[in-house]
Amino acid sequence: MTAGWTLAAALAPAIACALVIAALRESSLGRRLADRPNERSLHVQPRARVGGIGIMASALPAVVLMGGAGVTLAVILAAVLAVLSFIDDRGSLPIAVRLSAHVSAAAIIAFAALVGKGWATALVATIAIAWMTNLFNFMDGADGLAGGMGVVGFAAYAAGAALGHDLPFALGCLAVASACAGFLLYNFPPARVFMGDAGSIPLGFLAGAVGLLGTTRGLWGAWFPLLAFAPFIADASITLARRALRREPFWRAHRTHSYQRMVISGWSHRRLALHAYALMLVSACCALLALAEGGMVRSAIIYGWAAVLIALFAGLEYRFARAATPSLSGLDP
Repeated sequence: MTAGWTLAAALAPAIACALVIAALRESSLGRRLADRPNERSLHVQPRARVGGIGIMASALPAVVLMGGAGVTLAVILAAVLAVLSFIDDRGSLPIAVRLSAHVSAAAIIAFAALVGKGWATALVATIAIAWMTNLFNFMDGADGLAGGMGVVGFAAYAAGAALGHDLPFALGCLAVASACAGFLLYNFPPARVFMGDAGSIPLGFLAGAVGLLGTTRGLWGAWFPLLAFAPFIADASITLARRALRREPFWRAHRTHSYQRMVISGWSHRRLALHAYALMLVSACCALLALAEGGMVRSAIIYGWAAVLIALFAGLEYRFARAATPSLSGLDP
């Protein structure tokens, strides 16, 4: 029976997601939800933003069915965020409304999961989940990127839960990864549909909420979600810090994430996606290896991979800074 449920979690959401997207992408709703290029965009042709509807419509029921006790609240909050974000996709909502919803959802799941742990711990968790909710949206700007992170990150959660012998929780995580894989059938470069806020916002929320729930269940430490989603966390956090230090309006649309600047510098979306997938897979494998190990080995993996990511993104920053600096060669002294 376990093998049957595992197969269902691995395949059913992907098939359901692909079918939903196929039905919506050429529909009147798909045309109304067309993503038209703006100052943040890396695409030049409109694309239907219906991928997130497919992901949520297939993943959330599967998580409720397979995920066992304790996941219902996270699913309900993700569904509320999906509906709100769908409204935002159709007609832009004020940022105050969106952020209030993101923080409220993060606070509800954090304080519910951390009852008795103290308000300070719950507050830190609230901030972390709200940030994960938004950074997933920030990183959803190139073909195949957010969908790939969803597949790899939630598959790492599923493997981590299986290592902790919490099979229902593992099946719920696998169902989310599967739904993201179904979306990738349409979003891998060249993308035919986009995820939209209706997908990226609740997916980011689930990444944070499920990471917290796994921690409270004793399946992993607080470091595990950070490592499983490290490529997205690193790019978004470094970009936010850089823009804040430069006193730039970081809440406005921009094209200064590392992945955006790679495309602007000449990388194709496919090349970017394949390199990003490799980075995601290594990060997820490091997280799982550290989870299986302990003591000094675990610390070495965590801090070693953190150092690698810091060096990688510092190198990218240096490269982009040099590219932006006019060359003085050939000029008169």
